[in-house]
Amino acid sequence: MKTLQLLRHVAFGLATTFVASAAFAQATPATPATPATPAAPAQAAKPSPAATATGKIGTTDVTVNYSSPGVKGRKIFGGLEPYGKVWRAGANEATTVEFSKNVMVEGKPLPAGKYAFFLIPTEKQWTVIFNKVPEQWGAFKYAQKEDALRVMVTPRKTATPTERLVYEVTPKGLVMRWENIELPVAIK
Repeated sequence: MKTLQLLRHVAFGLATTFVASAAFAQATPATPATPATPAAPAQAAKPSPAATATGKIGTTDVTVNYSSPGVKGRKIFGGLEPYGKVWRAGANEATTVEFSKNVMVEGKPLPAGKYAFFLIPTEKQWTVIFNKVPEQWGAFKYAQKEDALRVMVTPRKTATPTERLVYEVTPKGLVMRWENIELPVAIK
């Protein structure tokens, strides 16, 4: 009988100890087994950071959203960006251009709205494309049937090279500069 009572007391004691340990473990924050990891370094700068150019052409608000790649010693037009091929006019997502009002681009009408902006560079004249599908990655799913407008523009050589692709909204239109090329697009 004493053995049975002793076993009950031991079992009760062990059960109490087990329950108390489990409750303590859940209420106490874990202690790291290794030293704390230092904070992660700031995210590295993107090779082609996002950029925006805004301005007014007359009373029309114009916004250009693009990613700005660098030349990095490469031949860009006729090299990295081959002649005769549709180019997203930046890096990453397709470049977009948004007009708050109807405009005339190189003398042709374009309704107010947001467009994907593509270019087809050649040695003499470039095709400028405003496509009705603004949210697309690069030019991989570009479809000519979705073009709202295509116009031809003549590029110019710049006096000094431009390392990072840049767009500028001027009172006369839109200008793209990169490497040793400037492409003015007349907009009213």
